Amino acid sequence: MNQDKFHPFLPQPRFLWFLILSYCMVMVLANWFDARLIRVFFLNTDAGTLIFPLTYLLSDLITEIYGYQQARRAIWCGFLFNSIFILYAQIVIHFTSPDYAVINNNKFDELLAMNIRIVIASALSYLCAEPLNSFIMAKLKIYFSGHQLALRFVSSTFIASAVDSGIFGMIAFYGIVDNKNLLLLIVTMWLLKVIIEVIFLPISLYLTRKLKEIERLDIYDIKTHFTLFSLQVDYTKKDNRYLSRH
Repeated sequence: MNQDKFHPFLPQPRFLWFLILSYCMVMVLANWFDARLIRVFFLNTDAGTLIFPLTYLLSDLITEIYGYQQARRAIWCGFLFNSIFILYAQIVIHFTSPDYAVINNNKFDELLAMNIRIVIASALSYLCAEPLNSFIMAKLKIYFSGHQLALRFVSSTFIASAVDSGIFGMIAFYGIVDNKNLLLLIVTMWLLKVIIEVIFLPISLYLTRKLKEIERLDIYDIKTHFTLFSLQVDYTKKDNRYLSRH
């Protein structure tokens, strides 16, 4: 079913655009700060870890309310805009500086000159973990018949963030950080993402319930083909369980 036949059957989403926009913005910010290692109390991690869990929160909201197919679009939008950000940064730093701005521009260039390992690590971990997070959310929703929302939020983040932290940490820092500290770094990134997800859980649950009421949408991915390499959205009225319950 093509997209023109999709819209008449379902309520028009009012806030989906804002969730996707926020998702992309958080993704760019998280990747920008990935290269900066920080200490949080007694834990060492990268600065991107503190904001990155918000991508899971946002993708969980999109998957739960609007469906995996819309979350898949958000994932590709995030990847696209982050790639544009990185590419443009690398172009900018190779422009010649005016004589009076060499010192300031050199400092700026140092910030933008991202290590190629960080870029590759970020891209691969993103393309593995983000679709996995939405996939788990969609499948658990079907398995629990829409119940156990808190468990589904935490479970998807628990698994996907482990994959994300492992892939990113190994590619970005293997050989740079000794094995013991690298393992601690990966575990710390993982635990912080899960902890932040749990801290924001009350907000996630509230937003989910409120948005379902506003949007009158509660999509189940019963017939969805869970491939990442598609932008098709072909939900029908039967996929929206909100209408059948109200």
